[in-house]
Amino acid sequence: MTENNANGDQDLCGVFSIHKSMKIGTGTTQKRVQQRFNYLVRELENDQVEIQPLGDTYSPVGNKEVITREQLLADYMPEPGLWQEHVLPRLRTVQKHVARGDKYRKRGETFTAEYEYNKALGLDERNVRANFGIGLVYLQRGDEEKAHEVFQRVVDIEAAFEDEHKHLFNEFGINLRKSGLYDDAVHYYRRALEFAADDENLHYNLARAYYEKGDHPHAVRHLNASLAMNPDHTEARAFLRNLEKRGLA
Repeated sequence: MTENNANGDQDLCGVFSIHKSMKIGTGTTQKRVQQRFNYLVRELENDQVEIQPLGDTYSPVGNKEVITREQLLADYMPEPGLWQEHVLPRLRTVQKHVARGDKYRKRGETFTAEYEYNKALGLDERNVRANFGIGLVYLQRGDEEKAHEVFQRVVDIEAAFEDEHKHLFNEFGINLRKSGLYDDAVHYYRRALEFAADDENLHYNLARAYYEKGDHPHAVRHLNASLAMNPDHTEARAFLRNLEKRGLA
């Protein structure tokens, strides 16, 4: 249930469970039962841990939550058998398919990449890298309908907007805009702003999407927001000046 970090200390990494009392039935047939919920656990800094629910097939589902290590050890029970026999092998298989998908996508072998990403999504439908990867494949092939379907999944996955996925996040957003999916690009960046409202680059990218959509007032508004946060944002300032010269600001 643990892994050694670079300093030789042991970090929590595995599956923990908690039993919760729940009511089932109605009226005179109502009764209270104990139900077990399993969570994938990863250790963070400052004695905090990240927990994420596991579904019936032992794949991560739902959104992550951060609690203290003390709370985890007090309220949850370790499940080393589930971790070793089910969850860890599944996670490794997903990572293998995603890595293959990334390799083939970068080579331009989009159909082979799609096959690998679908293998990963069959095991973990909310895997962020697999969703971004297959979305980029569809955009690369010009399949806007399938790309839109992936976009709808991605915006519902909070983990997609975390810093660890920033590179893929940016690539996907830019390709949505370049593919002419302006409404999706606007929705995508607005959703990201819910998690990082003070990110000047998000405002800049949203302004680009609004501009391509033909909505100049909103483009100007978000360029101004970007510059208010970072007056030295060169691209935002140049873009705004260009709009002003053309009488669009």
